[in-house]
Amino acid sequence: MSVLSNLTSALASGTVKVVDLTAPLSSETPLLELPPEFGQTAQFQFEEISKYDDRGPAWYWNNFRTGEHTGTHFDAPIHWVTGQDKDDISEVPVAAFVAPAVVIDVTSEVEADPNFVIEKSHLDAFQEEHGAFPEGGWLLCRTGWSSRTTQEEMINNTETGPTSPGMSSECAQWVAEESVLQGIGVETIGTDAGAAHSFEPPFPCHSFFLGANKYGLAQLQNLDQLPATGAVVVASPLKIVEGSGSPVRVLALVEN
Repeated sequence: MSVLSNLTSALASGTVKVVDLTAPLSSETPLLELPPEFGQTAQFQFEEISKYDDRGPAWYWNNFRTGEHTGTHFDAPIHWVTGQDKDDISEVPVAAFVAPAVVIDVTSEVEADPNFVIEKSHLDAFQEEHGAFPEGGWLLCRTGWSSRTTQEEMINNTETGPTSPGMSSECAQWVAEESVLQGIGVETIGTDAGAAHSFEPPFPCHSFFLGANKYGLAQLQNLDQLPATGAVVVASPLKIVEGSGSPVRVLALVEN
């Protein structure tokens, strides 16, 4: 049997299962919040065109309006000033949309400290235990943050501002400039920690990854259903010409 025949047989038999890593997209989906002096992303909105009525007796459909970075979404390099001369979302090579993934689990650390950041030492320890990162793969950061489903819970404002886990600047720079990974995926509303506005540089995951023509996936769910190594992620965004990113349906193929 061919490789693809083996895969379809494994899917049909349940030997390989499909895990949905995507958050529901609706008017209740949490949004990125920027200081009020900056432009804001649009809440997801439906505009009904027809629903089996005089506007269209046999069909139901809608227009919708939302931001490119609403819900589970894919950051293209052009999204950040450091990647302004690099790929928009329509130019990202399609091979990037199907890639191996590893999952680093820091849920216990985040439970103890919602400002927890992943350091390079955590990645070194992971590779010592599980082997080298896969070339062109995703580093998925399991923090438990996807259990927070409201705007207030996801942003988690405290006296210091947004409070959520992420990655240190040093670690982000290493992933972007020295690792074989193509990017990271997170459960939080964006790829950077809540306090990353005060990091050096500010928002280092965006700055380093996108400047290196790498990518980010945000607002993932169900990372607890993935093994530390061995999963394959399918993340296919809309092909928006000149788009800085796109909502995306992210699936993982996992061996049972």
